[in-house]
Amino acid sequence: MATRSKDYFGLDYIVSLILAIIPITSWICGFVTRFQEGKIVAGLLRVFVPTGIVIWILDIVFMITRRQIFRLLNI
Repeated sequence: MATRSKDYFGLDYIVSLILAIIPITSWICGFVTRFQEGKIVAGLLRVFVPTGIVIWILDIVFMITRRQIFRLLNI
């Protein structure tokens, strides 16, 4: 039975991990996911390049260790 991820539209963990590894898809999926959760400021932080790169690396680490994307802000 496949493990479900909480992120990236409820896709399987492996698919979400692959999307998190690819920078462009990670930024787009992370942006859309945070906006769907109603976290507008957190979604906008993912768009800006300096913070987006750091969050992208943290997304990969968190997907491997916790099976969810990195959540810096809940606002």
